[in-house]
Formats: sequence, C-alpha cells, structure tokens
Amino acid sequence: MLPASPANSEQLRQINGTPASVDAYAEFSLSDSSARTASNPQIIDGISLDGFSKPVLINGLLRTRSAGAPENSGIYLIIRPSISEPHFLRKSTGGWFKGLDPSYPLKVVHENWVEGAHVMYVGMTAAEGGLRSRLCRFFDFGAGKRVGHRGGRLLWHLEDSGKFLVRWQICSASKADSNETTAITNFKSVHGGRRPFANMTK
Repeated sequence: MLPASPANSEQLRQINGTPASVDAYAEFSLSDSSARTASNPQIIDGISLDGFSKPVLINGLLRTRSAGAPENSGIYLIIRPSISEPHFLRKSTGGWFKGLDPSYPLKVVHENWVEGAHVMYVGMTAAEGGLRSRLCRFFDFGAGKRVGHRGGRLLWHLEDSGKFLVRWQICSASKADSNETTAITNFKSVHGGRRPFANMTK
C-alpha cells in the first residue's frame, strides 16, 4: 500500500487521468489480507496482477466515460477494497433493458457471496471499442441506464459498488476469452471452487 504522502496522493489522483480517492486506496491494504500470498504480494484471490493497470475507482470512470481505459481488447477485474460485511440491495441499481428486470432474487445474491474475497467480477471484451467501450456500457448499466450489459449484474446489488476498483489487462482479441477463463479458474483454486461473486458462468 502506498503511504499517504503528498507525492503519492497526487499520483493516486492522476491515475490514467481519472480522479481517485486516496481514502479508498488507504483502505485497500491487501498486504494484510488473506487474498494475497506472503510469497507474492502481486497476487489477489489467486489472480496474478502482472500486466494489469493500476486500480481506478468505478465512480471516477463513470464520471469520465472511462476516458482512461484503452480501446484494446482485454480482461478486467472489479475489486471491492473492503472485506467488511456487505449490504445487499433488494433491488439492483441496474438498468431495465428491453423490459428485463436487472434484479436477482435476494436469495441468489446471498448464495453467490464469497466470504473474504476482493475480486467481485472478472470480465472481458474482444469487441470493437475495446475495454473503454465495454466499461462504459457496464457502468452505465449499473447506473440505471437502459443499455445491454447484463453480465456481472450481481454487482449492482451491492450498496458500495461505486467505491469498487477496476484493473484491466490488455491482450489480443483471440486471447481475451481464455485469459478471462484462466483468471476465474485461479480465483476458484483459492476459494473452494467458487466463482467470483458476479460471475454466473465459467
């Protein structure tokens, strides 16, 4: 974790040109979390962070239309900094697209929660517009807009979702799906075979 010096505070505010909260990073001390290994602090929930961007706040990307994200294919992690007990919303904040209710039954929300995990969702894109376009649609959906991004929508049952962090990793379009699968498999290897909270397949 970066110490809260003036230089580091400025660095955190300038990540990819996106305003970031120093407090969010101060809370995100994975070095003290079971999600990381003592031998390799660059692993979170079994997923290597090699090649991933620095973390950026979801709310910052939402405000800037994901301006700091690349227009390349790749995968991304949605990370919850806190390991405190979650507060689940009965109704998702997601948008109603083509008349489809974005909410899951609360029973499903509770059943999918993975205790002690920081990675909430692993996503990917190999589509035109790359990560920037995909993240824009994802966060627009979470903010209640009628856009077609129902994948990962369990996230929008979490009250603190706006404080979550995003990290992405660029890769070729041909490798995006397999890289996503590998990340999910690695997560499952340290969480008893369970997927990240908002991943409903793989």
